Amino acid sequence: MEKNIEVSLLFDFYGELLKPSVKAAIDLYYNDDLSLAEIADETGITRQGVRDSIKRGELALFEFEQKLGLFARFGQLENGLDKIADTAQRILEFSDDTQIKSLAHSIKQTASALKE
Repeated sequence: MEKNIEVSLLFDFYGELLKPSVKAAIDLYYNDDLSLAEIADETGITRQGVRDSIKRGELALFEFEQKLGLFARFGQLENGLDKIADTAQRILEFSDDTQIKSLAHSIKQTASALKE
């Protein structure tokens, strides 16, 4: 996965754990696509200070993931829900039993609702 995308996703999971100044710098850099100079102008710190803050934040996000693994676990859950929904769809396609079809439809709806 591309680093920018990975940092943005990790930020969604762990951003609230960062110091407010680091959180703001990462949000402006990765989500608002501002340059280091633009962030420096907006926050009143030096360009180098912004860069250091972003680097510290990136390191913290990767450490949070390494220790907590929430993003990886989320991906596993999404994949599992996809497999459950696909299996329910196959049951719907191959079964003639109305009660089984109803249960499979319910399983598929529940898996889809959990992914939202």
